[in-house]
Amino acid sequence: MSKRNLGMFMYLIFVLLPIYWLLNMSFKTNDEILGQLTLWPTDFTFDNYITIFTDASWYMGYVNSMTYVAMNLVITLLVSLPAAYAFSRYKFVGDKHLFFWLLSNRMAPPAVFLLPFFQLYSSVGLFDTHLAVALAHCLFTIPLAVWILEGFMSGVPREIDETAYIDGYSFGHFFIKIFIPMIRSGIGVTAFFTFMFSWVELLLARTLTSVDAKPISAIMTRTVGAAGIDWGVLAAAGVLTILPGILVIWFVRNHVAKGFALGRV
Repeated sequence: MSKRNLGMFMYLIFVLLPIYWLLNMSFKTNDEILGQLTLWPTDFTFDNYITIFTDASWYMGYVNSMTYVAMNLVITLLVSLPAAYAFSRYKFVGDKHLFFWLLSNRMAPPAVFLLPFFQLYSSVGLFDTHLAVALAHCLFTIPLAVWILEGFMSGVPREIDETAYIDGYSFGHFFIKIFIPMIRSGIGVTAFFTFMFSWVELLLARTLTSVDAKPISAIMTRTVGAAGIDWGVLAAAGVLTILPGILVIWFVRNHVAKGFALGRV
């Protein structure tokens, strides 16, 4: 084995070992997890996964997370697509300053906006709702989406727009039927980064929810009971939390690869 292959092999072990250990723990009992170090379960059990799928507080956490992530993804794309098109095709007063200001919002940590969001949503009755978390995440995902999509749209020749208008296409028909398919790789990259940010973000999601819309990330941080931490259930929840990200990467893998090669990523 060459040094290059050996280095790659060691790197893969380093990356995959925590994932394997999490999967390994999810099929163990707490006594085995705390009592001995084993490379695979000696007392194989599905009880940890059964607990998650039969306990409403656990599986509703996944439902809540997927709900506000989907809402954030839809809102982000609906807002960022026309906004990115405007930045890529038109010149107006302060366009560069506005574009930089949008991106600067993404540079701020979520904790900066935590108190204003909490007070605002409590006042208007949005606290502990999926929409509250989705809108809070939009503050960070929309600027990034506009920045990514503008790079892809600027790579599309303006002559295509002019030809479509000469042929009698309305803007809506041209934008949906012609323009969007041409930047589908950019949309795939944008959807990937939007999903990942909203799925793994904890601070805003935990603070802006209480009971009805509590996400799985908040539930996983509250597993300490009278008997201690239920490590097996926590590991099983971690495995199920990784799966949506893997599925998203699988479905948009071609778009992401092309986007890294051609777009502003």
